[in-house]
Amino acid sequence: MLIIRYAAVVLAALLSTAALANTKVIYAGELLLIPGQEPLRARTLVVTDNRITQVEAGYLSLEGFTAEVELVDLRNFFVMPGLMDMHVHLQSELGPANDRDALRLSEALAGMKAILYGRRTLEAGFTTVRDVGSNEQMMYAYRDAVARGWVEGPRVIAAAGVATTGGHNDVSGLSPEYMLHASAGRRTLCDGPYDCRRATRDAVKYGADLIKITSTGGVLTDRATGTGQQMEMDELQEIVRAAHRLGRKVASHAHQEDGIIAALEAGVDSIEHGSYAGPESYELFKSTGAYLVPTLLAGDTVVQMAENTTVLTPAQAEKAIRVGADMQTNFAGAYQAGVKIAFGTDSGVSQHGLNAQEAVLMQRAGMTPTDILTSATVNAADLINMSDDLGTLEVGKLADIIALERSPLADIEALLDVNFVMQGGEIVKQ
Repeated sequence: MLIIRYAAVVLAALLSTAALANTKVIYAGELLLIPGQEPLRARTLVVTDNRITQVEAGYLSLEGFTAEVELVDLRNFFVMPGLMDMHVHLQSELGPANDRDALRLSEALAGMKAILYGRRTLEAGFTTVRDVGSNEQMMYAYRDAVARGWVEGPRVIAAAGVATTGGHNDVSGLSPEYMLHASAGRRTLCDGPYDCRRATRDAVKYGADLIKITSTGGVLTDRATGTGQQMEMDELQEIVRAAHRLGRKVASHAHQEDGIIAALEAGVDSIEHGSYAGPESYELFKSTGAYLVPTLLAGDTVVQMAENTTVLTPAQAEKAIRVGADMQTNFAGAYQAGVKIAFGTDSGVSQHGLNAQEAVLMQRAGMTPTDILTSATVNAADLINMSDDLGTLEVGKLADIIALERSPLADIEALLDVNFVMQGGEIVKQ
């Protein structure tokens, strides 16, 4: 990989005067311009400030540029759009120190973990993420700091969690006194339709980009409440209605099919995990246009933890072994049925920076490399309403670009080793 700065005479046929401000010229040996289509060979991308301004056949000569330009020579690499992960938790990683850290670290210090984990995620080639469960104000601050260029990390779409008392997103596994303390002042904990409407509006008021709900129980809830439906239909409907009226999408954690169906009937925009989706929910996915965000990596991770460590409690381990083992088979059914898939890992359960391992598991379940790359680019951009800016490397899009030594279309494991990352026109890894 070669990066050189040039100054020469402008060639008006190639670049407009506006392009002279901050220009990078990228030579791409193989270019996946639009995931889902065939890659192109020997192409030049011109990036001006933070956007792609030209895509040309061959390698443009640099002799005509009057202003200083930066050449990024990726002629020996596979170049493609930045990847996107639609389900992360940037402030945490599941491990033996979680309980200790909850007691010993201040909220502000714990929130600083997002800087570390976000950097690992970005360097792994994931330039945009949806964070769907962190300390909300700390995550909004991190989101905004990344957007302002104060810290380097993935572009963040940040969720607020609206949860019901005793449900998956309520505090669990602690003494009654500490649970009372942890729940105090949490305005997005609700019961009944009208209270959940209020909680949703409250979440948007304080900065949520989207709403995350838990229509079923969860594996990591430290109480034996199962993984079936927990939120009532009237609660689901009011949350979705209130969120959509305020221009926010709704993502629903859901394992068992009863909760998946209820959430889809209520109008959610994505189902997270979808572990036991079946024929009835497949039809609802397709009729509503909702995405499935499968998080196979989380399932694989918790199975390994349950079988080989003491990190999980008995209540967690029992659910982990049962649900995690079933996720890949059931995902294969959803994919074959034509359900729309958006890439997501649940990193934070798994380690940050290993996000691309999800792609390996998706392929093992029968998904083609082309569809996997599309799920992590074009589909993810659609899910977050950013198709005008992200997902492909067409002219006018934000310059989120990664490069690999091998084509992931030939070997999906190439995604595990990203050599070059550009986000919004700035090189963050080379």
